[in-house]
Amino acid sequence: MPNKKKSTFERVMSDSEQKKKFEKEYAQFLFSELLLEGMDEEHISVRTLSKESGVSTSVIQNMRSMKPSNITIKTMVSLLKPLGYQLTAKKGKKTVTLSA
Repeated sequence: MPNKKKSTFERVMSDSEQKKKFEKEYAQFLFSELLLEGMDEEHISVRTLSKESGVSTSVIQNMRSMKPSNITIKTMVSLLKPLGYQLTAKKGKKTVTLSA
């Protein structure tokens, strides 16, 4: 049976450093998309979200444009709450709601 060539994605995922980088950037992408979607659904501007969450407009803009930033769970919770979301941690059947 002939060897099947790996796709670009498969090659990247087989390199542990590349996989780690992808997973970090993908998580950032997902949070950025969640933030954009929530702001759109709730018709909330960056300034309004900043005022309601206590997070600076520059941090929100950086997250929306996926500029690298290290944010705390407290910041994530603060941003998600005005958009109607809750941040939870789940292990098996146990779920814990995280709050700021």
